[in-house]
Amino acid sequence: MLLFFPEEEGLARRLASAIGCEPVPIERHRFPDGEIKLRLPERLPDKVVLLRGLDHPNEKLVELLLAGSGLHEAGVRRIVLAAPYFPYLRQDKAFAPGEVVSAFVVGRFVASCVEALVTVDPHLHRIARLDEAVPVSPALALSAAPLLGELAVRERGRPLLVGPDEESRAWVEAAARAVGLDCAVGRKERRGDRDVEVTLPKGLDVRGRAVVVVDDVASTGRTLAQTVRTLCAAGAASVDVAVTHALFVEDALETVRAAGAGAIWSTDTIAHPTNAVSVAPLMAQAILAAF
Repeated sequence: MLLFFPEEEGLARRLASAIGCEPVPIERHRFPDGEIKLRLPERLPDKVVLLRGLDHPNEKLVELLLAGSGLHEAGVRRIVLAAPYFPYLRQDKAFAPGEVVSAFVVGRFVASCVEALVTVDPHLHRIARLDEAVPVSPALALSAAPLLGELAVRERGRPLLVGPDEESRAWVEAAARAVGLDCAVGRKERRGDRDVEVTLPKGLDVRGRAVVVVDDVASTGRTLAQTVRTLCAAGAASVDVAVTHALFVEDALETVRAAGAGAIWSTDTIAHPTNAVSVAPLMAQAILAAF
């Protein structure tokens, strides 16, 4: 059985179809003061898949706590959490005295709710393996980068793939490698959450070329927008954007478009109008392995 929350019905049905199981919604009631009440199915198997995307995570983590506790109390022995987007991994060390290292705090919290985890393109940098932050077995970190590479080829033939900064190197190289494309990685100087400058590698000539900017997550969109703007100024024939996680907070999508981006594509790890490719088949294989 695959349990899901109402706002994720589309991905739930695609994922359940790929796994070959029944998708069943979790009923949710919200009280006037914001508290949440969940109702689970009366009959449950001893193993379930729980789909709970954790974008905009604070409330959803509470839902995960309630669902995980309720399932265990009902006799479920093994919960495999399918979390297409996993949050709070940016803060993986204390950069200043007194800072709370949220990656490990949230990771331990999630591990107290479920027995296994499958996620896509988690933001791991100083953490070598996902199970260091989320101590469950298995803790599987999948990559949608090859899917983005295949999408770029379908839509643009043989484009150049460009990562905005060193943090994007793993994704852009994996995407390029999967389909045999050329790639390059820019250099980013960040002055604040919404103030960045991106420069291209010395000697990179993009004049007249189709370029696709590849990254794991689009949040404020400022890094993507600056990368698009830089590529357009350098003479690229077209600049499109492909990301795994379409957070696109506030005016981020409009900012990227205004910078000169043509098409903007994302996977369905987060439901968004830019969704162009599904991670359901990718996740389904890993979920079956997790049982």
